Amino acid sequence: MRKYSIDTAIRVRLIHRAGALADLAATIGAAGGLIGDVSIVSFGEDDTVRDIVVETPDEAHTERMLAAVRALANVELIEVRDPVFERHRGGKLQQTSRVKVNDVTDLRYIYTPGVARVSLAIARDPDAAWELTGIGNSVGIFTNGTRVLGLGDIGPLASMPVMEGKAVLYSKFAGVSATPILVDTKDSNEFVETVVRLSKTFGGIHLEDIRIPECFAIERELKARLQKPVMHDDQHGTATVALAAILRACAQTGVDPRRSKLGQIGLGAAGSAIARLALAYGVADVLVTDISKDAMRALAAEGARASTLDEIMAQADIVVATTGRPGLIHPEMVRQGQVIFALSNPEPEISPSDARAAGAAFAADGRTVNNALAFPGLFRGALSVRSSAITVEMMIAAAEVLAALSTGDSVTPDPLNPAVHEAVWTRVAAKAKELGLAGKAKL
Repeated sequence: MRKYSIDTAIRVRLIHRAGALADLAATIGAAGGLIGDVSIVSFGEDDTVRDIVVETPDEAHTERMLAAVRALANVELIEVRDPVFERHRGGKLQQTSRVKVNDVTDLRYIYTPGVARVSLAIARDPDAAWELTGIGNSVGIFTNGTRVLGLGDIGPLASMPVMEGKAVLYSKFAGVSATPILVDTKDSNEFVETVVRLSKTFGGIHLEDIRIPECFAIERELKARLQKPVMHDDQHGTATVALAAILRACAQTGVDPRRSKLGQIGLGAAGSAIARLALAYGVADVLVTDISKDAMRALAAEGARASTLDEIMAQADIVVATTGRPGLIHPEMVRQGQVIFALSNPEPEISPSDARAAGAAFAADGRTVNNALAFPGLFRGALSVRSSAITVEMMIAAAEVLAALSTGDSVTPDPLNPAVHEAVWTRVAAKAKELGLAGKAKL
């Protein structure tokens, strides 16, 4: 199926004539556009003004579609808008007050002179900052923009829309205050020092869109130096949701993951984390392959088996691919009854329909694994009990909740369902208590 990724909102005036709207729709379709929402702006005696959202695969199709609409008789193209850019204009975030300031008394309580007493209380007992400031419900989202989505090294400034989006999801799904921090360095040591120096501002540290192998070293060093939750979302948020999807797909197909072979194709940030989480969960045999021999050796040292693409496709019951190489898996490579997750975006290693036609018992692509299902609840759960870390046990607990909440043919639940996120953070908080991590975080 062709993926339509660009939405364009057009406002058109159509002369009242039988078939005018049908002609417009046919013209849009012939130019490669897919019509979405259609609404009437005004209805006059001689014409109608309509807003129409048109989806296109790429910018070239968008321009062809607009040119074709402009060429139509009896149709006036009044306005063209990009709804994505409109949503971002002015930024997606702003800080707002949680307390009222309506009179002098309010001012005295929240600012001078009353605030001095609170500052002195924190100076005497630094742990009081967890309760008397917003730190205990805050996350810093740190990036240097060296690996943003599938765009690569576009720099920290260009990564800001993504970081703002993450912060919006924290607020919406978990009530957590998250702040994007753009770190303008590619030096791992400088990055770490920057995070450490700013770390007292936040209850948790979310690492995002940092290239490999630096992301591994940065996370490892920050976990060693900070006694608070630190998580690289591209690794662990993705791995948590991937494990949830795997568990659900296995339940649907009668596969026992703990008695199965799982093949991980591609050992970048996400692939390495998925393999590690599968090992921690107890998958019987984890096979890994990558163009990087160092990445394979690192996973082999942790219990995985270095393998090849052909061996994985021939032997694995569960196949996960995160290579960024569309079409890498050919239909003839699929073994009957396999569970296949081809997660590279925007194009998978094999389309789910082709995998199923070739004999896979289950197949899904990257749209299945949305890490927005994981990171809000993981951090909210950790922050709510002042956990000193987010561990693999907490990630597995979150994955099991997500798998249990999936319904029907879906292998992950609806990310817009608030009850899903609440269930995740409740279970994560309980697991942190079981592990003895609650109350151990330090600023």
